[in-house]
Amino acid sequence: MAGWFRSSKTVPPAAPLPEFDTPWRPVEWSEDNKIKMLRSLKEFQLSTPDISQLRILLHGPIGAGKSSFINSVNTVLQGRNTTAALADSAAGGDSYSFTVKFKYHRLKKDGPGSFYPFVFTDIMGLEQSRGVRIDDIKDVLEGHIKNGYTFNPAGSIEKDSRYYNSSPSLKDRVHCLVSVLPANKISISSDEVIKKMKEVRQKARDLGIPQVTIMTMVDEACPLVKHDLEKIYTSKKIKEKMQECSHKLGVPMNCIYPVKNYHEEVTNDLHLDVLILLAMKDIIMFANDYVEEQIYPE
Repeated sequence: MAGWFRSSKTVPPAAPLPEFDTPWRPVEWSEDNKIKMLRSLKEFQLSTPDISQLRILLHGPIGAGKSSFINSVNTVLQGRNTTAALADSAAGGDSYSFTVKFKYHRLKKDGPGSFYPFVFTDIMGLEQSRGVRIDDIKDVLEGHIKNGYTFNPAGSIEKDSRYYNSSPSLKDRVHCLVSVLPANKISISSDEVIKKMKEVRQKARDLGIPQVTIMTMVDEACPLVKHDLEKIYTSKKIKEKMQECSHKLGVPMNCIYPVKNYHEEVTNDLHLDVLILLAMKDIIMFANDYVEEQIYPE
């Protein structure tokens, strides 16, 4: 009965998962910390009446989790499952961007007609030969493109389009650029897509716009983190992925935020919320600093 045979060979013990002894980026995983960060966002007010909303632009390859990140932030702020930004979770088939329109996503605050003083700008994803055109993203950064524009991979927006703003002011511009890359696919990212992302970053740099990177799908990149999200900053694999992300895009490590978007969950999770809030807190502060610098230069 071969099925009952037990080999006399010694089975080597499983190799320990690569992990640091202590977190290299300390995080307070507590409900109190979550409530404190939520309160700071809820009480946040822009320091100038000239700007009513901070504009945050998300860009990156298709399937990186841009729309899912918007939904995840909204889920954290609302304390419930949300799907304001339509996202596509289909695997296989044609790899085309699910988002095709330029749209501002407002986030509801206290009640009807009340919104947070920051909005996300969701755009078509970057692809090797299709996707959103770099010139269009540059126009978005400068505030030339209006809400509702449908991106055309075959050509950039025309200046006579009703969606083209020929005289944008500070309120129309992007106030923080957020690059989004999936942790589990950084190593196989297309060189052409990375080149496009770096070109967008260079334009943002020339405009003085602050930049951060959201690294999504951390649970798919590291079994340790998939089992326990609190291990995210003791995981050697996640730090390796962040370093790779920093090297590819040229973003400093302290401007890279690994997160897990809401995907299967329908109720809030403390660990997901804390990581998302840590990123959002800095994004809002960076954007506000930029606006202040434009209004009150030295």
